[in-house]
Amino acid sequence: MSEPASGLEAWRGAVRQGVITPGRKRAFFAAMVVVGLLAPLVVYPVFLMSVLCMALFASAFNLLLGYTGLLSFGHAAFLASAGYVAGYAAKAWHLDPLLAVGLGTLVATLLGWVIGSLAIRRSGIYFAMITLGFAQMIYFLAVQLPFTGGEDGLQGIPRGKLLGLVPLENRWAMYYFVFAVFLAGFYVVYRAIHSPFGHVLRSIKDNEPRALSLGYDVDRYKLVAFVISAGISGLAGATKALVLQFETLTDANWHKSGEVVLMTLLGGMGTVMGPSVGALLVVTMENYLTAFGDWVTVIIGCVFVAGVLAFRRGFVGEALHLARKFPF
Repeated sequence: MSEPASGLEAWRGAVRQGVITPGRKRAFFAAMVVVGLLAPLVVYPVFLMSVLCMALFASAFNLLLGYTGLLSFGHAAFLASAGYVAGYAAKAWHLDPLLAVGLGTLVATLLGWVIGSLAIRRSGIYFAMITLGFAQMIYFLAVQLPFTGGEDGLQGIPRGKLLGLVPLENRWAMYYFVFAVFLAGFYVVYRAIHSPFGHVLRSIKDNEPRALSLGYDVDRYKLVAFVISAGISGLAGATKALVLQFETLTDANWHKSGEVVLMTLLGGMGTVMGPSVGALLVVTMENYLTAFGDWVTVIIGCVFVAGVLAFRRGFVGEALHLARKFPF
């Protein structure tokens, strides 16, 4: 099967040129872990935790858009549903934080299976609109259901004690818990991308009729990718609810679905680290430009337009392209 230049063949070409070697990959991920471990010593931990949660959300979305070619306008549904479930489980049922996060992730995964089973029957803009329609239904439920708190949201979510031993009220303990969750979710996405399953997803994105002619059950692959993406998005949402200790309609709003698209495109669609970089940029602007009030949205929009025009492949995508063009 012919593979897109931006997919597996580009990766192999980069390896042949010496741009990306197994040793460099290991060194890069080791450096990422070290930076993550030391980051709270110089940056406010709660801000870092927000970045990690949104980076995981964007990475999950990128699996669907960047590697499968499916544009979902309703991914906020999984982020919010897991956040509400995990928050309620921790507050009302006093579940262990790990069980609360796991329950939220499970609900998002099941929701992804239900929505994905219906949405993959259509493609293109119809697929996007179906996901948006389901997301608006989840938003309506979040407003109406009694346990969500309606417009006030779910407040006062306790962080609890991890495994009954480690109090997550301590911001350092909470940060390293979130960092561990991020690494676990990121690894699942990474392994999915760089497995035979991920190669089939690339072929479907590049030429779906040819993938069908070769005997692949395209709909099944799409559904599995959608469910994995929904589950990891739910993991991010459940963790985020414990970090901030509240869950509101903001996460269920369609704006959040648009925001994750922005993060993915800005950082680099179809790259491993691009969505994380995009999440870092967007969350940083949202947090440190609050003095501009409503103009923050305008500023982010201008940065997005400038970034897309100047960096067609996203920041990370352009960096990788230059590295392949001028190997070192």
